[in-house]
Amino acid sequence: MNRFIGLAVPGLAELKPYVPGKPIAELERELGISGSVKLASNENPLGVSPLVTQAISQAFPELARYPDGGGYALRQALAVKHTVDPAGITLGNGSNDVLDMVARAFLGPERESLFSQYAFAVYPLSSQAVGADLVQAPARDFGHDLQAMAERISERTRVIWIANPNNPTGTWLPQSELRAFLEQVPERIIVVIDEAYTEYVEQDEYPDASTWLVDFPNLIVTRTFSKAYGLASLRVGYGLSHPDLADLLNRVRQPFNVNSLAQVAALAALQDQAFIAESVQVNRAGMQQLCAGFAQLGLAFIPSVGNFVAVDLGERSGVAVDRALLQEGCITRPIGGYGMPHHLRVSVGLNSENTRLLSALAKVLKL
Repeated sequence: MNRFIGLAVPGLAELKPYVPGKPIAELERELGISGSVKLASNENPLGVSPLVTQAISQAFPELARYPDGGGYALRQALAVKHTVDPAGITLGNGSNDVLDMVARAFLGPERESLFSQYAFAVYPLSSQAVGADLVQAPARDFGHDLQAMAERISERTRVIWIANPNNPTGTWLPQSELRAFLEQVPERIIVVIDEAYTEYVEQDEYPDASTWLVDFPNLIVTRTFSKAYGLASLRVGYGLSHPDLADLLNRVRQPFNVNSLAQVAALAALQDQAFIAESVQVNRAGMQQLCAGFAQLGLAFIPSVGNFVAVDLGERSGVAVDRALLQEGCITRPIGGYGMPHHLRVSVGLNSENTRLLSALAKVLKL
């Protein structure tokens, strides 16, 4: 028991820290191996655009200076990309930072935070950290059941969280269903639509919720540069909303929360849509390769539109299989913490990385 837990704010005692994917360097240091592959954290296996590396190198002489605290140039570029008012853009140290701002701005004791079963872990983590009551709606086919969520809205509901696509299951909501749900939600409730993986989605009925901001002033849409754009280590994301909501988020935003290299990298990344197109193509091929490989091994999986897939191990423990895969130099993500103890989430890698994982999985499962 932590000797200082009695000094902490209510709710912190039950809070469990977010557990990230194991870094390659840590695994190789522990096992004394090399040549490992990491398919655990939904990173872009292509790395970053050449424009990004060039922009970062040109920014080195200014490292002794504080970044632009308001992120003017990046917000202007994002305003053009999304055809929105720059005043409605909130920059974050990754989109997780924006999610945390939402919780600090709109949640607290006696207020309810509503999210889906199997939804992204940060929603309950950030909510519980500020003392809010957690309300979890049961999932449907591992995805959001919007009817079940609507039935759980109460007078104390203040924030509703929706991941589209959802992490860690890869499920998604079509435009008609999601918009109909938003039309039911009272304006006094903030709705967050987390679109961290939107660049990878190729389904015709998948919506771009940022186009709905004029119709729903209580809507906040979050995006990130950590996934398709490949800037995971630099941590830069953003929220799109009505300027009045952005004003409140910026009141709780930490000063200089997005560093200078992250800002110039994000600006450069926006200019290279050919890199995004290539990333989507590689992801499409890799997803097909992994799913075909899982099927050949007799393993079921949840159809995904992101850059990851949750594979069903049957009666086997995800933690045990993950540990065995680590011995083979393959890092995946057990998701027992999401209530899915018999699944592994596997990020889509390059062809050679996917092949390595499938071979190691067959060996570990002795299939």
